[in-house]
Amino acid sequence: MKSKTLALGIGLLVLVGTGCDKLRSRDRLNRGVQAYKSARYADAVDYFKEAVALDPTNLNGRLYLATAYMSQYIPGAESPENLQVAKQAKEEFLRVLEKDSNDKTALASLASLSYQQAQGMPDLDAKLKKLDEAKEWYLKLIAADPQNKEGFYSLGVIDWVKWYAAWMRSRADLGMKPEEPGPLKDKKIKDSLKEQYSAIIEDGIKNLQKALDIDKDYDDAMAYMNLLIRERADLDDTPDQYKKDVDTADGWVQKALDTKKMKAAKEAAKSPGGIVADTK
Repeated sequence: MKSKTLALGIGLLVLVGTGCDKLRSRDRLNRGVQAYKSARYADAVDYFKEAVALDPTNLNGRLYLATAYMSQYIPGAESPENLQVAKQAKEEFLRVLEKDSNDKTALASLASLSYQQAQGMPDLDAKLKKLDEAKEWYLKLIAADPQNKEGFYSLGVIDWVKWYAAWMRSRADLGMKPEEPGPLKDKKIKDSLKEQYSAIIEDGIKNLQKALDIDKDYDDAMAYMNLLIRERADLDDTPDQYKKDVDTADGWVQKALDTKKMKAAKEAAKSPGGIVADTK
């Protein structure tokens, strides 16, 4: 009887201790959130680490910890400290995905982190490899959330980034200024670009269109649609085809401007006085 009572007492102590740890974990989480909102990211990291240590099931604490690390990352800075916070952010987001493989915040953050890292890489091969990594995370995000317009938009932007460097280099090699009308003058170079980049360009246009199907007023997607179609025109075979593509691109520019003006008008209508600034 005594042994049963002792076991029951120990069990109750464990439950009470566990409950106390969870309460303390929530307290550290709340303190970390306040520090994060005040941009005291190092303090926030310490609080979130405590929250997770006290309650390993605290998924929000793990997400906040990863986000606090990521907020300290500076794209392009190659210091060991900067690379370390990126590594720590990735590790924590991956731990979240071990518990929930479809966590949208973790997937979106890993995609964004990979893209940011790619932007700061001077080596083209390394940059393209990191962009492919970002693309894989965005594809996983879309699989988990098929209506995620930012995911489709980001895939379109990645395709544009891959194509843009080659396009600019080809124009420079041919002595063509950025504002000079196309198509590209050298058929051999043009055919090589078509073979290597046509599928990438079309994939970018397709993904941007999907983002616009989800949000018809997505002006950022319109802007990149303009860029991809305008630059694709350089691969056209005739001046007439080139003009047709450029006209289509101009249409997207106008749509983007009209949408921005419409959004500005809506915001102004919400504010006192309802004064709309001239956006021309």
